[in-house]
Amino acid sequence: MYQDGDVILGGLFQVHFFTVFPDLNFKTEPEPPHCEKFDMESFQQAQTMAFAINEINKNPNLLPNVTLGYHLYDNCVRLGMAFRAALSLASGTEESFSSLNCTGPPPVIGIVGDPSSTPSIAISNVLGLFRVPIVSHYATCSCLSDRKKYPSFFRTIPSDAFQVRAMVQILRHFGWTWVGLVYSDDDYGIYAAQSFQQEMQRFGHCVAFYEILPHDNNHRDIQRITGVIQASTARVVVVFSTSSFLLPLMDEVVLQNLTGRQWIASEAWATSPVYHTPRFMPFLRGTLGIAVRRGKIQGLHDFLLRLCPSNDPRNNMLRIFWENMFGCSFETGDKDGEQVKKACTGQEDLNTTDTPYTDVSGLRAAYNVYKAVYALAHALHDLMQCEEGRGPFSGNRCANIINLKPWQLVHYLQKVNFTTGFGDHVSFDKNGDALAIYDVLNWQPTSDGSISIYTVGVVNEGAATGMVFTLDEEAIYWNFETKKPPRSVCSESCPPGTRQATKKGLPVCCFDCLPCGDGEISNTSNAIECTMCPDEFWSNTDKDQCVPKDVEFLSYKEPLGISLTTASLLGTCFCALVMVIFALHHNTPIVRANNSELSFLLLLSLKLCFLCVLLFIGQPQLWTCQLRHAVFGISFVLCISSILVKTMVVIAVFKSSRPEGKGAMKWFGVVQQRCTVLVLTALQVVICTVWLSTASPTPHKNNQYIRSKIVFECAIGSVAGFSILLAYIGLLAAVSFLLAFLARNLPDNFNEAKFITFSMLIFCAVWIAFVPAYVSSPGKYAVAVEIFAILASSFGLLVAIFAPKCYIILLHPERNTRHAIMGRETQMK
Repeated sequence: MYQDGDVILGGLFQVHFFTVFPDLNFKTEPEPPHCEKFDMESFQQAQTMAFAINEINKNPNLLPNVTLGYHLYDNCVRLGMAFRAALSLASGTEESFSSLNCTGPPPVIGIVGDPSSTPSIAISNVLGLFRVPIVSHYATCSCLSDRKKYPSFFRTIPSDAFQVRAMVQILRHFGWTWVGLVYSDDDYGIYAAQSFQQEMQRFGHCVAFYEILPHDNNHRDIQRITGVIQASTARVVVVFSTSSFLLPLMDEVVLQNLTGRQWIASEAWATSPVYHTPRFMPFLRGTLGIAVRRGKIQGLHDFLLRLCPSNDPRNNMLRIFWENMFGCSFETGDKDGEQVKKACTGQEDLNTTDTPYTDVSGLRAAYNVYKAVYALAHALHDLMQCEEGRGPFSGNRCANIINLKPWQLVHYLQKVNFTTGFGDHVSFDKNGDALAIYDVLNWQPTSDGSISIYTVGVVNEGAATGMVFTLDEEAIYWNFETKKPPRSVCSESCPPGTRQATKKGLPVCCFDCLPCGDGEISNTSNAIECTMCPDEFWSNTDKDQCVPKDVEFLSYKEPLGISLTTASLLGTCFCALVMVIFALHHNTPIVRANNSELSFLLLLSLKLCFLCVLLFIGQPQLWTCQLRHAVFGISFVLCISSILVKTMVVIAVFKSSRPEGKGAMKWFGVVQQRCTVLVLTALQVVICTVWLSTASPTPHKNNQYIRSKIVFECAIGSVAGFSILLAYIGLLAAVSFLLAFLARNLPDNFNEAKFITFSMLIFCAVWIAFVPAYVSSPGKYAVAVEIFAILASSFGLLVAIFAPKCYIILLHPERNTRHAIMGRETQMK
């Protein structure tokens, strides 16, 4: 709707309930979205703005010589539509500029609306950057009181912070300590629900369930919410929502025949006429609601009845209203289903209608619109009354109406102070909020089966007196056979195995009963705290009894233990098999050339390495804990020292085959070889003896790895002792690897150093990987990692050193000759 003037005010209203978007086929330019389900009450609010502006224009004492105009948009309860409309109002819709230097007043000097919180937040975030004054008549989100975020936002309706306190005051008055909460999925509903929950907890009251109304009116979600309300023991349901969000739920309440509930309505739907029909009466009669202060506007009713449709496209809202009011169409041939609509003449009589549009007996939102328009008008009037040299801006200057800046009007709007014709005082606090005052409403049935609204109390909050609450209980109609308020208190208790999730003294229903934690039990109802089980016990499945913990260790009976035992015995058998092969062929050149005595000693030590694995499996005992690492350490030193001496022998033999090294072997004969192995092994024996005598490993029940189990393990006693044992093995392995690597270029047919190099490379890689794997493995898996390292390194040594020899002995005996082994050496000579 549009009316020209010297100064234009913008307006945003929810004239339709829904927005329908066109299908997108990406082949043609999409049609603009259109709105459906006309809201007569909201259109009355839009007309109230037009009435207020006309009234101001006729008032010689307010804005003399200035004609106000208006430009009003329908947001169709859609954020995108509201945002687009607000930007159009703030920036103008003209395609060209009449003044190239951009002088003159802005397209609109202020905006009345948006009635919803979410669009108001979005619009204020943008237009607030330019300090465009916005005065909402119905946006109640407490978040909008933040002056830093919304410096130019004002409202003529109280903040939700006060509405929530008023609602909780009503609940306390009737002793309703156990209620359900339903709220819309927008800023209005979410912020109100958060404040409501905090306020309820402050007084020790409880919220039985929290349900969010879906954005898309999904029928399955609506059915689920209805089921929750039906199943709950709470008889009081508080709803923070607009009518459009709530309508699908109430339709489902009717379909499910959900009665016996006391509904508490927020101001956004407490006065909505869409629910005042005989269809909803059995379910919603007796509803208590909070509503903004009702007012009277002299002359509004006559103004509404004088409305006529216009052919001006900028006033197409009037034509839409007329078509919905009289069920006709200005377009020839329009259909309503299968029937052709009658033609609108524009002469239809509004006096014959009875709709929320013409009902001015309970003006609430419309009265807020009226006050918002007058607030902007008074601010503009005060701005124009400024005396040059005594103005509030820099240099004591006044604002110039010819080149008015929006922020200048905000300054005066903050200081507005006037009284309406109905006698209500209008001003804004430092946050742009209006004086907090609400009516308490009761929905009562009428003789025709519909619902009528009655005021049964008042809640207001003064700066000095705090909240003042008055209620006429005798005037309240209850939707129950007892004709008394329903009883809605907490009657549930926490079962055994759970505890109250709240502080002592508050009802258990205020929060869910939380299950006891792992290792905790409770065997009484309404336990405040759960009891921790003793160290060697754990809670059962029901968390009401302590049972002995499972003891975990690497057992011979489990698949992992069986697999490792099998690998250990296979390795032992392979060593025995190689020893038999070497014994049967001990006179052959390949056995004799590789120092058969050291080879047998090496095979014996490898057999011990494989067998020591068995000490790691089974329930730890004192003797197995003491022997496992000692046998492991001595066996591997015997093995590595044999390989070290074997490498030194290979180098000595090769040097003795040269003229310049003929005496090399006399310094490294059989006695020296035996003594070297004996001395190197004796050092490990000494290390193990000192370790076992000072800090011997012992069986230990560990509760730290897995709290629900006892890990039965061998505590190593001394970390230093275990570290020295491993370090000594690592030192010998490194020396062996270095010597074998340096001797890798000896003649191929003669050279065993190449195999030793490869075997020690495998050995070192396995034990380097062992350290991080062992440290990061919990419980019995640390033992399994150590066993795997022993088996992997033992198999690596066995295969790398002895597999090539067995291959020649068994499969290629023709290569097991002195000539074949010494062939390359002979060629070199």
